[in-house]
Amino acid sequence: MPVGGGDIGLNLWVEKGEVYLYLSQSGTFDENNTLLKLGRVKLKLSPNPFEGKTFKQELILNDGYAQISGSNGKLNTQIKIWVDVFNPVIHLDIKSNQKITTEASYESWRFEDRITKGKENNQNSYKWAPQGIIKTFKDEIGFKGNTIQFYHQNKPETVFDVAVKQQGLEDRKTELFNPLKHLIFGGSLRGDKMIPAGNYSGTYLNTPFQGWTLKSKSPTKSEQITIRLNTSTTSVQAWEKEINAIKPAVSQKASIKWWNDYWKKSFIYISSKDETANQSSKNYQLFRYMLGCNAFGKYPTKFNGGLFTFDPQLTDSTLKYTPDFRNWGGGTHTAQNQRLVYWPMLKSGDFELMEPQFDFYLKLLKNAEIRTEAAWGHKGASFTEQLENFGLPNPAEYGWKRPTDYNKGLEYNAWLEYEWDTVLEFCMMILETERYDHQNIDKYLPLIESSLTFFKGHYTQLAKQRGAKSLDGNGHLVLYPGSGAETYKMAYNSTSTISALKTVLKQLIEYPSLPDSKKKEWTEMLQTIPPISFSQFDGHTTISPAKVWERINNTESPQLYPVYPWGIYGIGKPGLDTAINTFKYDTDVLKFRSYVGWKQDNIFAARLGLTEEAAKLTTLKLKDSGRRFPAFWGPGFDWTPDHNWGGSGMIGLQEMLMQVDGKKIYLFPAWPKDWDVHFKLYAPYQTTVEGTLKDGKLIDLKVLPEARKVDVKVMIE
Repeated sequence: MPVGGGDIGLNLWVEKGEVYLYLSQSGTFDENNTLLKLGRVKLKLSPNPFEGKTFKQELILNDGYAQISGSNGKLNTQIKIWVDVFNPVIHLDIKSNQKITTEASYESWRFEDRITKGKENNQNSYKWAPQGIIKTFKDEIGFKGNTIQFYHQNKPETVFDVAVKQQGLEDRKTELFNPLKHLIFGGSLRGDKMIPAGNYSGTYLNTPFQGWTLKSKSPTKSEQITIRLNTSTTSVQAWEKEINAIKPAVSQKASIKWWNDYWKKSFIYISSKDETANQSSKNYQLFRYMLGCNAFGKYPTKFNGGLFTFDPQLTDSTLKYTPDFRNWGGGTHTAQNQRLVYWPMLKSGDFELMEPQFDFYLKLLKNAEIRTEAAWGHKGASFTEQLENFGLPNPAEYGWKRPTDYNKGLEYNAWLEYEWDTVLEFCMMILETERYDHQNIDKYLPLIESSLTFFKGHYTQLAKQRGAKSLDGNGHLVLYPGSGAETYKMAYNSTSTISALKTVLKQLIEYPSLPDSKKKEWTEMLQTIPPISFSQFDGHTTISPAKVWERINNTESPQLYPVYPWGIYGIGKPGLDTAINTFKYDTDVLKFRSYVGWKQDNIFAARLGLTEEAAKLTTLKLKDSGRRFPAFWGPGFDWTPDHNWGGSGMIGLQEMLMQVDGKKIYLFPAWPKDWDVHFKLYAPYQTTVEGTLKDGKLIDLKVLPEARKVDVKVMIE
């Protein structure tokens, strides 16, 4: 099961009477941009309380910790595993009614350099195109007094240097943000009454490892073990000083209070005869718990496993790699997937959890602008799909076997070429935090404005290269070549891009702190955005994915992006019938429909008020995963646990329950009458809506501030 807090995630399990933990922390990227685990911890108790008849392992969700208890004859023992939300410290508190001996071991599979070959390189930024031999370099591990210390220090040359050279930016290298340089991460393990007890070696699921053990000085009824973690860009000496300065909390009270407040902030509790509905409710909370474990991370929660990946052969038996493996990279950011992890945080009120994602883009802004200027000579930030954590395209996706005259700003990749509108979803999320929570977003305005500037500069430049005019005959930008997600390629006036530009521009213009001169500039750009195109299927008018396109490369449905996330079509808005036609009759939409992974069909159905379809697809998405922890979905199209699977499930359930349009709040727009529910969600303008639906009737409704109650429309009665 997952346990965590702050920016730390643990995988906890008991095997053959011994307790195991995988350690993860946000931002632990090695030279190859693999998001490395920080090792494995094993607890062995003697005599062993977990070899008797009574055993229990539970996640105490409300308080954010796990507890293991066991009885063996008259011996009763309890282990509490919790993470300090405010300091990077893991606590293992052992209590027993009889004296026991505790052994705490740190196990590492990175005790020596390891060459990664074949698909194993999917864990790093080289993927299927390694340049020479790729190694995961060994960690430094050893006893230091009565402590086990372990760390990984990145070598001077990393994949950052490789990508900069590949992409022709060496003359600008000193200006570029490099998050991998001088990065050092690891931790220390100690027990209050424990001393070093030697080394051992072994193999776990085909992966050799070495272990370092601490052991009780003498048998005792209680033991406090702490694991302190530290990630920083510094020297070894400074890192050691920093980790030694971390003071473990005297009590768990502050962390419990944080989790208690987290659960009070928002919730969806379903009670129904439909067991799939109850599972959806349970797994909504369990997935939100995993998101809460990275509330204060230096980096956003990754779509392909977050902090909770585990041995890959337990996901795919053919992948006998180390626990560091995940598909689709560690430091690589796939925005089409990431966005689904972060959109649900608006309605759940988890605004502080969104900051690492926003700051990720802000830190990369200068690099993206330098890349744009070097490639095309115009202004603005180009954020590609498959983006590295230093703001350049992933080197494998950028392509090593590029035609010599191919534009150096483009990815030489059939799926990703010309796809750079996904950043606009994060720009919109930023703008929405101001609308929902009245947050000051001034520091992000350069990011939003530069992202818009790119589209204006790029497509006027391309038009001028083709002919004398920079706009079409109607005074609109010619958005060609473009892309409708990864699916409709070489698109002319992609609907996803048009919807994104229109919606972000409109909301930016409304931002209260925007100077009048900027409002004028963006209002003028808004007037140049072309209209959405339409198609016909069996006499039904539908939204087209673009005006024209050359080929289909994937299975997304961007013709429905004007429904979600952009909200141009929806309940109470003009053209709802056209959007419903698109969902029901577009042959590609029908062919691509699924609940797996990042598929959004459940969200589209909810936004369109299609209750039966929304309920079916959302419950399929949020049903128990089939793994021991029910919210470890996947691998889907990505990896396990699949966080964009969970995120899209959360969004679907929220949208079935509550939708917003300007100041309007629609309750139960796609909610089955026989699903009783108690919920609390956030709406724009610092509004919370809490209510109880019982037997198809709303029996309680609390809207704060109360003045917003007039904006609520109940749609189930």
